Amino acid sequence: MVGEGFGGFHGLRRLEKLLGPERACLTLVAPHDYLLYSPLLPEVATGVLDPRDIAVPLRQTLRRTRTVLGRVTSVDFDERTVHVQGDDGDSEIGWDKLILSPGSVTRQFDIPGVAENAYGLKTLSEAVYIRNHVIAQLDAADELPDTPAGRDERKERLTVVAVGAGYTGTEFVAQMQKWVKGVESRWGSINPDDVRWILVDLATAVLPELGPQLGAKALRVLAARGVEVKLGVSVESATPTSVTLTDGSVVGSRTLVWGAGVAPSPLIQTLGLPTEKGRLVVNADLSVPGLKDVWALGDAAAVPDLAGDPSTPTAPTAQHAQRQGIAVAHNVAATLGVGQARDYRHKDLGLVADLGGFDGVAKPLGVELTGPVAKSVARGYHLYALPTTAAKVRVATDWLYASVLPTRVVNLNQVRPEDALIAKAQGVDLY
Repeated sequence: MVGEGFGGFHGLRRLEKLLGPERACLTLVAPHDYLLYSPLLPEVATGVLDPRDIAVPLRQTLRRTRTVLGRVTSVDFDERTVHVQGDDGDSEIGWDKLILSPGSVTRQFDIPGVAENAYGLKTLSEAVYIRNHVIAQLDAADELPDTPAGRDERKERLTVVAVGAGYTGTEFVAQMQKWVKGVESRWGSINPDDVRWILVDLATAVLPELGPQLGAKALRVLAARGVEVKLGVSVESATPTSVTLTDGSVVGSRTLVWGAGVAPSPLIQTLGLPTEKGRLVVNADLSVPGLKDVWALGDAAAVPDLAGDPSTPTAPTAQHAQRQGIAVAHNVAATLGVGQARDYRHKDLGLVADLGGFDGVAKPLGVELTGPVAKSVARGYHLYALPTTAAKVRVATDWLYASVLPTRVVNLNQVRPEDALIAKAQGVDLY
């Protein structure tokens, strides 16, 4: 198995149940020794959740699976080997059956200055860095003198620009704005209303995945909090102290958070196989056409949506990846004489977005919800989806503590800025 995301984790978990140790040796190649429950990364960025709460340890959960830490940088289908680059050097691992689930990375564009100055929100290191970075900017602004130069620098440090009005950008801005509002006593001269929050997207709506009504509701929540939402606009260039938008405006800012969608893992482009919008073409049973004993799933695979429009792939969501992992486990087991192979088919159960405080929007099973009800549904869904009881208890406990105890505001400065850039944090620079 290549990749420890939702697809890889749940696929191996099911394979451990389906295949005894006498039938198969299971190996996972992954850059981390944990499954990251990424939908809750915004709450790590705001300090509501401890980073370890959403990191499910692989070796303690997948007890029959050998875990090899590293990134697969190439695959030899003739020799049936994968090339792995790890901290201790490179290695080759042979395989009899191969499942590709390398996931996705934050989508970047060839925009001057973005690669050097924008930070994503797809890994723990990025979430931790963004939180510490925002705290550091506000702390520095609090100490600046009341001079023309000091006031200009203060505006830059108090301005946060987030790109992408989908789940990552919208939840980050909404939750971070609410968090800063709740810890205003930390600073002597800063009023949380002085912090400028800007959400930018080329799209014409916020959270378009949830439909126009819920998107409009989310937009009203953001506007009521003073968040500036600029739709139909993107970034033209960026520097360490400014962001130039395509509408010609220049925003002084030292915080640029990039959440403009996802792209399949760069590994897919090295395989020399047919792709659809960058995702590996697969059959309905998740097998790769023309290759024996090779399957692919998750964000990196264009899986036909048999429950919707079969001519389009399933959405790159954790919900689909998890269920595709379970489906591929059954199909792999079927090649070893256990059970029957089947095509992947899943009707989307709906999506949720936590906007901080008591606000949220959700669409479970097509039912549109807003406010505290939607917030409760969002949290209930996350507790349901977390794969272990220990993770559920820790997250629920942290939510309880956050509701009754003062927020802890500590800059731990754990991640170097260069390690939090998208290319490094997400391993893009290896390809």
